[in-house]
Amino acid sequence: MTTSQAENFIIIGVTLDGQAFRPSDWAERICGVMSAFGAERRMAYSPFVQPGTHEGYKSVFVDAGLYATEPMAYAFLINFAKDNQLKVAPA
Repeated sequence: MTTSQAENFIIIGVTLDGQAFRPSDWAERICGVMSAFGAERRMAYSPFVQPGTHEGYKSVFVDAGLYATEPMAYAFLINFAKDNQLKVAPA
């Protein structure tokens, strides 16, 4: 996957060799980095980066719209998945 053509994708919390990715709250931590305080003074996840589950594993759902607003953040998420040898699926 390259950043030249942005796509929706899912980072799945399992390595390419089948091991569950640790720590168990990794998806929330990654999404927390992309979050902001809203008008009601509460932290809210970005609409482009959301935690969830996929195939029974903690996952991060990435919307291609992130590339248009924050291309470096989009590239960071792609590189995070590569560096940690995590499965990535199209969304």
